[in-house]
Amino acid sequence: MRLTSVLMMAAKYVVPKNYRYGTSRPWTASARLRNPPGKTRNKVFVEPIADQDWTILKGDIVSILAGKDKGKQGKVVQVFRRRNWVIVEGLNTHHRTIGKSADYHGFRIASEAPILIRDVALIDPSDKNPTEVVWRYTEEGSRVRVSVRTGRIINKPPVVRRDGVVTEGWKDCPKDTSKEDALEKTYVPSLKTLEEEVMEKLGIVENRRHRRSYWY
Repeated sequence: MRLTSVLMMAAKYVVPKNYRYGTSRPWTASARLRNPPGKTRNKVFVEPIADQDWTILKGDIVSILAGKDKGKQGKVVQVFRRRNWVIVEGLNTHHRTIGKSADYHGFRIASEAPILIRDVALIDPSDKNPTEVVWRYTEEGSRVRVSVRTGRIINKPPVVRRDGVVTEGWKDCPKDTSKEDALEKTYVPSLKTLEEEVMEKLGIVENRRHRRSYWY
């Protein structure tokens, strides 16, 4: 699904007053099943965390601090800031049955359940141990995460696109458009219509003009 289609659906959908957020987008079918019309679910109070104070990002390696997988480490694959949730790859899993029907028993699959942000800690790459982090600024003015325990900078994880390409590791090929060429301004704004610009470029002289029309 194209990003523009998702944004259009999000813009049209109005979240109900007592809507309870989950792991599915509010306008999807799975979210509607959990929040049917006329049903009021118990409200869950979540301590809001400002975007500038959020320290766990998608792609980080974290350690589980509580639960059945306490002490294990894994990679964050999803972040839900409205619920203070993160999903860690392969950890905190539960089994569910899908494909069940009247004449088929279905089959069970393992699915990762969300974990509260307070139950995970970022891993310090210097010693592979969990640590608390704070945001600081470097001398160049860049905002970075710093380990409270060791004082080392923990870099942000590289952004991986849906097709698997890592933007930071991309190397330009001979046929790729350079950044300078892409940002070069080659269009000159004009009040002329497209037809008038084409005629001017081809040297066609036309003195006739369309009769003006008004919408009122």
